[in-house]
Amino acid sequence: MLLAADTRPAGGAAIGEVILATGIGLGLTAVLLGLVFLHRTRRSTVLTRVGNRLGAATGVPAWVALPTILTTVSLLVALLGMLWDIALHIGVGRDEGPLANPAHFLILFGLFGVFAGGVLACAMPLDEKPGPSSVRFLRGWDVPVGGIILTAAGFYALLGFPLDDVWHRMFGQDVTLWGPTHLMLIGGAGLSIVGLLLLEQEGHGGLSTDDGDRKVGRTARFVRQASAMGGLLLGMSVFQGEYDFDVPQFRLVLEPLMIAGAAGIALVAARLFMGRGGALAAAAFFLVIRGAIALIVGPGFGEILPSFPLYLGSAIVVELLALPVPLVRRPLVFGAVAGVAIGTVGHATEWGWTQFTQTLSWRSDILVEGTIMAIAGGVVGGLLGALLASGLRRRLPRPAVARTVLAGSLVVLAAAVANGLLATVPDDLEATFGIEDVQQDPRTANVTVQLDPSGFVDDPAWVQITSWQGDGLVVTPLEQTGEGAYRTTEPVPLHGTWKTLLRIHDGRVLTAMPIYLPADEAIGEGEVPAEDGMTREAIPEIDILQRELRDAEGGLWTASNLVVLFCTLALIGVISWGVGRYSRRADDRERYPDTSADPPADDETVRPASELGSR
Repeated sequence: MLLAADTRPAGGAAIGEVILATGIGLGLTAVLLGLVFLHRTRRSTVLTRVGNRLGAATGVPAWVALPTILTTVSLLVALLGMLWDIALHIGVGRDEGPLANPAHFLILFGLFGVFAGGVLACAMPLDEKPGPSSVRFLRGWDVPVGGIILTAAGFYALLGFPLDDVWHRMFGQDVTLWGPTHLMLIGGAGLSIVGLLLLEQEGHGGLSTDDGDRKVGRTARFVRQASAMGGLLLGMSVFQGEYDFDVPQFRLVLEPLMIAGAAGIALVAARLFMGRGGALAAAAFFLVIRGAIALIVGPGFGEILPSFPLYLGSAIVVELLALPVPLVRRPLVFGAVAGVAIGTVGHATEWGWTQFTQTLSWRSDILVEGTIMAIAGGVVGGLLGALLASGLRRRLPRPAVARTVLAGSLVVLAAAVANGLLATVPDDLEATFGIEDVQQDPRTANVTVQLDPSGFVDDPAWVQITSWQGDGLVVTPLEQTGEGAYRTTEPVPLHGTWKTLLRIHDGRVLTAMPIYLPADEAIGEGEVPAEDGMTREAIPEIDILQRELRDAEGGLWTASNLVVLFCTLALIGVISWGVGRYSRRADDRERYPDTSADPPADDETVRPASELGSR
């Protein structure tokens, strides 16, 4: 049974829950470090035996097989938990506490599994040097660079958990996927896939207990690589979560930017790295997994059914553009051209897809700006995907070129996101509401709206009423009955813990008016009743959608966001270093047999990195 909103904390968790969560984390860490100690001192062979058994089935060394399978399962668990958690927060609002939300356990254990996979990848190699790009940790202990990236990404994601509680204590609940600490959880999980890709490459390019004489079937390896690239697409697509659930708290043009960016990174990398069919295989993996999770969260758990991007149109255009071999041989050029195609043709297919899957579908209001944002996202993603694939194939361009492309892409991406976040709130817009009760217990009503000035909106992205956090979600597009006049097509809830508001998005305008808000003693807010004939002024949406947020300005707010930004840039720096190190140690391959090297893309001849000016 739902508890009233005022029984749920609006700040950090109760101290008892903090202690219990900390104890769980410390216990898991102790077990992990104990396994590592026993393995490194050769007092236990359990990791080796399990790894060898898995490696025999997958054709990779034990230090690749066990961490890869552990991390893959953990990421799927975490993804299920994240989407379930979003649905829960949309449906019921705040938690009674972090341990009262079952989805948090899936996220916590999933992200810890990612971190554990990285630690095991670093700890398991004993009598071998794990590839030419490995890093000397201690005397006699070399660690694969993929393991370092995996550990860093997992730690970054896990760090989001305690920081999230600190964040809520300082600023209240930011009920949005795009809260800074929430982005740490998502970003760390998504970017950990790069570590898995590198780990697989190192496993095929380094010494092993079988003297490098592994015979790996191309089909099996293609499937593993497709799963990894599809996983990268899954990770990059979680950022769009609020749009998938039809409760976006930001301008609609950000959605095509994020979809095109995710497609560019994952699909371009998949095609360049895997060869023909790579982009389609990655998109197919994405659709199967996201479709299955949507069914689990929706019909399975009885929560809101999430939608998801299609990506097939983008995958097809990437595959078609790769048919001319000379273009594929110039990865950065291919990435940019494919990015433009993703931002136009792929964007058009996503446009059509939203008409069937999203209540708040794309409309003509964002046609021009949305397409420009999609092109920007596609090109940036395509260039980053090309760099990733080039690094995995040991063909990175000169450091100056690679760094310039990376930095330039991040700057363009930051500018595009900033543009999407810039919204205005009119200071002269009001709405008068007519409330016609349909039933009293619980109260629902048909609502009419009259805007003043009546001609304020012109071809809006949406004029709708959202009701959420009352044990469900109701998104009601309004029927226009005259100039500035609208009415609902179904009754909306006006009782209990429901928060019901009118939302207007027209161009750069993003605003809302409360219709009904419950009393919330935890944040010191009284009830905002729904009364026939009431007039409400337009205010920022965030004031209603994130009603619990406080003190979101000033020096402390800025400093806290900068801390999260620094951690994010540090992770990007570690990933860039790792991909670069792996690629530029290619000339050492002669000392490390690689009998199952990557098949060349199409008819491309594999050449050492030294011949391509990569040093």
